[in-house]
Amino acid sequence: MVIAVHNSAQMLEQCLDALSRSTVKPLELVVVDDGSADDPRAVAERHGARVLVLEQRHGPARARNIGARNACGDLILFLDADVCVHADAMARILDHFHEDPLLDAVIGAYDDSPAAAPLVSQHRNLLHCFTHRRGNRDASTFWAGCGAVRKETFLRCGGFDERYGKPSIEDIEFGARLKSGGGRILLDSAIQVQHLKCWTFANMIKTDIFDRGVPWTRLILRTGSMPNDLNVRWSQRLSVAMAFLLIWTIYQGNATMALGCALALCGLNLPFYAFLAVRRGLWFVLRAIPLDFLFHFYSGIAFLLGAGLHLASVMKPSASEIPGEETP
Repeated sequence: MVIAVHNSAQMLEQCLDALSRSTVKPLELVVVDDGSADDPRAVAERHGARVLVLEQRHGPARARNIGARNACGDLILFLDADVCVHADAMARILDHFHEDPLLDAVIGAYDDSPAAAPLVSQHRNLLHCFTHRRGNRDASTFWAGCGAVRKETFLRCGGFDERYGKPSIEDIEFGARLKSGGGRILLDSAIQVQHLKCWTFANMIKTDIFDRGVPWTRLILRTGSMPNDLNVRWSQRLSVAMAFLLIWTIYQGNATMALGCALALCGLNLPFYAFLAVRRGLWFVLRAIPLDFLFHFYSGIAFLLGAGLHLASVMKPSASEIPGEETP
């Protein structure tokens, strides 16, 4: 098992506490301290982990790669430092690999009980939970939050792209390379972890646009692959278009058309709202719908920005395909 951590000693403590209650214990635990200012090393060593310390922060892609290269096992389970794994998760992962020797990787999902209480954080985490529960079992991507891969496969594919110098889509990009090479990734949403992170409104928008949406758009356009799965299902693409149309009709002062667009958006995302209603009640849904509308609108903004940067890189081949990084 490999866990990369940066300034998250307190959450790492909860992560490792949960891991200690797993029905199947990892044969080896490697924690990579990615230039933290706090002291995750003491926490990790208290739980019997082998700790690798990077003096400067390089991002989770490089930290996980270093951890994987130093791991001894044939299977590597990547786990985020801000998640608490369910007790049966590791057993489920091992069962999948034992049942299918040709399987390359297995990913899980967030559970429906995120730790942080604020509305923004609940909505963001439950959206991720719902998205993975509706995802194709034959997955189109990898998830390093709780994802296992055969070490030989991981190294053969070159690991995570270290040009992603901060948390971004390094796991999605790795999954795309794995799939394009004929690899198989299984999504089992019954393999669950609780997310500890508390999202703020500003952090949510920054992350969704600049750390996820823009680079993911550039990856899609570069590879020419946009599977009907997860965040890019047809219903979500239509929702983005409808969100833009809603804003336009409001700007034009057309109340009837705006109401129609809003109802269409609700219809496209009704399964998600029903999911929220069962778990949090109608009042939560009514407050979450504006956030969901906003999410689809700025996802469209992210796509336009990513498309523009991709076009610039095509016109100027020396331009990096990863924002903020130089092409090696």
